Amino acid sequence: MHKNILNIIRGTLLIGALSLSTLSISAQQKKTVLIIMDGIPTDMIYNAYTPNLDRIRHNGVLLESYVGGVRNGYSETPTISSNGYATHLIGTWVHKHDVWDNSIKEPNYHYPSMFRLFKDSKPDGKIAIYSTWLDNRTKLLGEGLKGTDNLKFDYHFDGLELDTVAYPHDDKSNYIKRIDTAVALEAAKSIYRDAPDMSWVYLQHTDDMGHIYGEDPEFYNSISYMDGLVGLVYDSVLQRENEFGEDWLVVVVTDHGRTPLTAKHHGGQSERERNTWIVMNKKEINQYATERQVAAVDVLPTICDFMDVEIDNTVLTELDGTPLLRPVDAANLSARLIGDQLILNWNAYNEDSTADVFVTFSNNFAKGGRDEYKKVGQVPVKEGSAVLEVSMPQDAKVMKILLKTKTNTLNYWIRK
Repeated sequence: MHKNILNIIRGTLLIGALSLSTLSISAQQKKTVLIIMDGIPTDMIYNAYTPNLDRIRHNGVLLESYVGGVRNGYSETPTISSNGYATHLIGTWVHKHDVWDNSIKEPNYHYPSMFRLFKDSKPDGKIAIYSTWLDNRTKLLGEGLKGTDNLKFDYHFDGLELDTVAYPHDDKSNYIKRIDTAVALEAAKSIYRDAPDMSWVYLQHTDDMGHIYGEDPEFYNSISYMDGLVGLVYDSVLQRENEFGEDWLVVVVTDHGRTPLTAKHHGGQSERERNTWIVMNKKEINQYATERQVAAVDVLPTICDFMDVEIDNTVLTELDGTPLLRPVDAANLSARLIGDQLILNWNAYNEDSTADVFVTFSNNFAKGGRDEYKKVGQVPVKEGSAVLEVSMPQDAKVMKILLKTKTNTLNYWIRK
């Protein structure tokens, strides 16, 4: 779709690339770009014409995933756009990051984004954002704010939605289509020219088309157009890999699905609204990713693992996701408390490993403090379940549970 426009864009990219042939090899070999294509349910990504996503998955995988947290549970999360971005970028559900809707009113910056984690681990590394919404940088990720330790992006391209002269707003969202095109083109140029270590590219137009047209050819056409923009970024990555010997992880996701039948809305907990997808250019996924529906919260630990980001243990205990590329011992912890019996269940992936179980009855982390955990048992991972004696104090409002194995840490909350 829209071949003439995409050919012009590709030509512009190649012209820009010709002048960069003298660039030296980057000292940072591993690099990552996360691309969010807004509001495309899993069934539609299978049915749409997406040759560029097909190229990426040919070298890697397409995984079915979900958003929305635990349905009817403490982590149930609205299937809304900004909420979905936060879940991918912070690696927690809404009960922690507090991005409840697109107003991004009071994010809890005590839960750090992948960009803050990267900068804390590698202060000299470069981060970038290319986005339709200015709020993604200034509010969601909190650039320059005290709460994010004055996080600063090395490269950014955003805020074009505020320029109503160059991009006059219209009720068919053509201005967003034009902005997305500018964002993708700049991202492709910058990724080839500047090679930031960790980047986020956000594209919005598909979500708008879903709201306007629903289950209609116009929506499918927008997916194909957006796929072409993703192809521009992917071409830049391939050029970097071929010319400079870098190892790039490309992760393409959507932030939520859509309502059944019409596909015009989202925000609820229907299967179609919760069902999402992840396309990566790496084939070496672990057993958890092979056997289970993965989650949006898995994106952050996967990217941080790939980038060799060192994460403080206090943050690791709060992450709700599981890495997808390296082997893990366990995943999908759940818990119930019946009287003084703590009943745990998980998926086991290592027959020989053991896990330590810890609990705390505070949630000081959410306010910038530390939680003191007490070990209440050690269990064989292969069993996939355990029953432990644990008394929850009458005045406690929450029990936070950790299952710590040699390879990863899982957490679950029980609330009164």
